Amino acid sequence: MDIRKITAAAAAFAMLCTAASCSSEEKKSSTNNTPKAASETVSESVEGVDANDAVDAVSGDAYLAIADEGFTVQYLGDKDDNKSNQLSYDAGIAHIKGNGDYTVSVTADTNGFRYDTTGDINGEFVVKGLGFAAVIIDDAEKTMPNAVITVKGIKVDGKDIELKKKSYTNTESGSVRANIFNEWVSDDGLPADAKCAEGALFKDGNNASPSDINDGGYSAQIVSRDDFSEWKNVEVNFSVSGLE
Repeated sequence: MDIRKITAAAAAFAMLCTAASCSSEEKKSSTNNTPKAASETVSESVEGVDANDAVDAVSGDAYLAIADEGFTVQYLGDKDDNKSNQLSYDAGIAHIKGNGDYTVSVTADTNGFRYDTTGDINGEFVVKGLGFAAVIIDDAEKTMPNAVITVKGIKVDGKDIELKKKSYTNTESGSVRANIFNEWVSDDGLPADAKCAEGALFKDGNNASPSDINDGGYSAQIVSRDDFSEWKNVEVNFSVSGLE
């Protein structure tokens, strides 16, 4: 599935059902959980907000794709040009240069995020829950198709959280990814091309035929939503293998 399309649709649905109207003149501090409408976020012209702080992942870059429980705030590897990637400000990406350890991250503790969600660089918006998360290497199907991502550790607001299962890697929409939380993929429905550092999880690309290394511990949901009840900063440490 194309997560960009899915999250856009989910966000549009959530905004349609739950978004309250918000006047562009209202600049008061807010603690609600409904961001300003996209047409009202003009952070590139706001004092205290540097549009250059919005990070755009390009070919070969790894990033943390993530969305809150209502798909109202997110980062999908794009700059905030369309005002739907509020977590793009100061997002930590990693250009993959070879096998090794890397870190990606997002933060809600920026003026750009606060303005795009509340209309005030001093406003307060509480990010709640988790709707989706994955480490994604952009354009890697072409540039590094053999890359294997292994999620090694995750911190939420500086606290290490438990990894309940093991990550796997698959190719989707031109990119290589390792799901962290993807409720659309069940443990008994992993993609046929799923692999780990030790090899393929299925024989001959048939997800009805687990390989010897597939011990049932691999999942698209390796964290608990309970660890993301409210958060500002998420950091993921991972390794890349399989490259020459």
